[in-house]
Amino acid sequence: MTDAMVQGLHEREEGRIRRFFSRRLRNREDAVDATQETFMRMLEASRSTLIENPQAYLFQVARSVARVASERAAREQALFVAEEDGIEHAEDRPIQDRIVNARQCLLIMARTIEGLPNRCQQVFILSRLHGLSNGAIAEQLGISRNMVEKHIIRALLECRKMRVEIIF
Repeated sequence: MTDAMVQGLHEREEGRIRRFFSRRLRNREDAVDATQETFMRMLEASRSTLIENPQAYLFQVARSVARVASERAAREQALFVAEEDGIEHAEDRPIQDRIVNARQCLLIMARTIEGLPNRCQQVFILSRLHGLSNGAIAEQLGISRNMVEKHIIRALLECRKMRVEIIF
């Protein structure tokens, strides 16, 4: 399966996939992120795997992404326990080594974003830092919405790669 085939699949199925995630995750931003994650996985898989039925495979990937997102949301929900459940007050100030580590990680991610090609960097910053929609970014920069999504996927792949390196 070629990148062009994934692009065609994206054009035909993005709305259905986003609605699928909206129903499952009940959060617009999470649905948008999960949709991008699904197509990013499809793009990665298409380069190394022979996919006989791309549409079926796409929805299988989407179900997998939804399951992982739901499990993550459940774990995060468990972190927020009411005071009456025995948790008093968290310390107001974080431990110094956590502050230093967080700043170092932030600098590494900032350098990763700075290392992106100029247009990719612009799109990513407008999307993630300024919260603009893909359509608004496309209109502002005079590029197609599909190009915006490709830039975001590329930036996310780079950030994910760097995040894995930071953790290990």
